[in-house]
Amino acid sequence: MNPTVWNGIGVMSGTSLDGMDVAWCRFEHIEGRWAYRIIDATTFPYPPEFRQRLADATRLSALDYAQLNVDLGVFFAQRLNRWIGQRPKPDFIASHGHTVFHQPQHGLTTQIGSGAVIAALTGLRTVCDFRTTDVALGGQGAPLVPIGDELLFGQYDACLNLGGFSNISFRKDDCRLAFDISPCNMALNLLANRQGLEYDPDGKIAQSGSIIQPLLDKLNQLDYYHLPAPKSLGKEWFDESFLPLLQPFLEPDNLPNGLRTVVEHIAMQIAAAVPMCAGQMLVTGGGAHNRFLIERLSEKSPLRVIIPDSLTIDYKEALVFAFLGLLRLQGNSNCLKSVTGAISDNCGGAVYLPAKAFQK
Repeated sequence: MNPTVWNGIGVMSGTSLDGMDVAWCRFEHIEGRWAYRIIDATTFPYPPEFRQRLADATRLSALDYAQLNVDLGVFFAQRLNRWIGQRPKPDFIASHGHTVFHQPQHGLTTQIGSGAVIAALTGLRTVCDFRTTDVALGGQGAPLVPIGDELLFGQYDACLNLGGFSNISFRKDDCRLAFDISPCNMALNLLANRQGLEYDPDGKIAQSGSIIQPLLDKLNQLDYYHLPAPKSLGKEWFDESFLPLLQPFLEPDNLPNGLRTVVEHIAMQIAAAVPMCAGQMLVTGGGAHNRFLIERLSEKSPLRVIIPDSLTIDYKEALVFAFLGLLRLQGNSNCLKSVTGAISDNCGGAVYLPAKAFQK
């Protein structure tokens, strides 16, 4: 690889199950600072039957789980080959995979989408399995994006991602801190699905509803919100702690009120989590397209909300995972102990080399 310019593809599959995000990125190291450019990006939606398999992954047998890991790797590789086409090959692929189990308190986290399969079918070195080293070192294994916030987006006072969960990253006392805040699109999309929609466009349904105060109070009282950082959330917590509180409000006639309440809850929890100072907060992820949520957040947050261009909104996580892959290939730290609570900064990721790398 050129010593100062690298081209890599980042692959991200989030908890919202909307599809496979890919970003073709160029990185340059200039006078001690990193610069990036997203050259191209797209999303490959999951077919309905594949989305259902991913949604049911926590309940699969060991054999079916192992098969899904391979099948998702094939899905990733086939789409990447088609997308790359006849263009010059990138230097590497960095795939987050799709998180199924995340229980760092038990020393485990799992992301499926076989990196070995991706490397074999694309002929490109592939970095994956970014979280397990940090968990083995006593960390949360999440969030991982803050190293990218630090080195690529350091001009902002805070970086907020509104994905399946909301998470925040910021500097405090010369140290990068970050943690998951609350459910976000995972909850909002679930409620919209009950209306036959994939999501609530611009938050219009939520805006039409009224706050259910007893529900808002119960959501805000969840134990997780009172835990100190570092901390992280997983689907298991959502299913066991958050979803049961929503169940009584999932009748169609009550859904606008449920959505309105969850939007208020998200905005309140984010406002309570962000640094209490003047400055700018970069907001990305699918929730940045939810105008009503952004309005409520802007009203409550002490930081000025900055909504970037659509490529950055939708593909910042894929961009950062490409960057994490580059750091891994360089042998540099890509996970911060100040963020995850691990005993040390670490360089996470398994590297799979294509067959041609072994040919003389």
